[in-house]
Amino acid sequence: MTTVPTSLPSGEPDLLALDQQVCFALAVASRNVIALYRPFLDPMGLTHPQYLVMLALWEETPVSVVRLSQRLSLEPATLSPLLKRLEARGLITRERRPDDERSLAISLTPRGRELRAEAERIPAGILDRLGMSLEELVGLRDVLHRLIDASTRASAPDGA
Repeated sequence: MTTVPTSLPSGEPDLLALDQQVCFALAVASRNVIALYRPFLDPMGLTHPQYLVMLALWEETPVSVVRLSQRLSLEPATLSPLLKRLEARGLITRERRPDDERSLAISLTPRGRELRAEAERIPAGILDRLGMSLEELVGLRDVLHRLIDASTRASAPDGA
């Protein structure tokens, strides 16, 4: 196996080296961290995307599909199948808003609200598995939010 140096003959870093890529580090970190959630979510019968929906709903319910898709940075078409599965499990309801028949209101059922108590053990479990301090993770989260904001601005059409 041949290893490619991560720096150029000039001593400058090779900006095309795999390990130099922010996108690669984010992709691997994302896969690895999400996998750590599986042992906590499987007994609850939730996938990681469903867990994110539930987190948003534990903060704000009822909520419109449009608002929920904005909070989760998901297209409504991507969110819809997640909501259908959560509704089939009896965790949420989807109802037309009386004031706007075109809009769906998403609400937690009593069972959906109760599931929050079970989820409360997840953050401590993830901290324990990562072996990182809360301060490190808060700092990382803050940097990632800045990256999200910067990449959102960078991808917006000119003048938006």
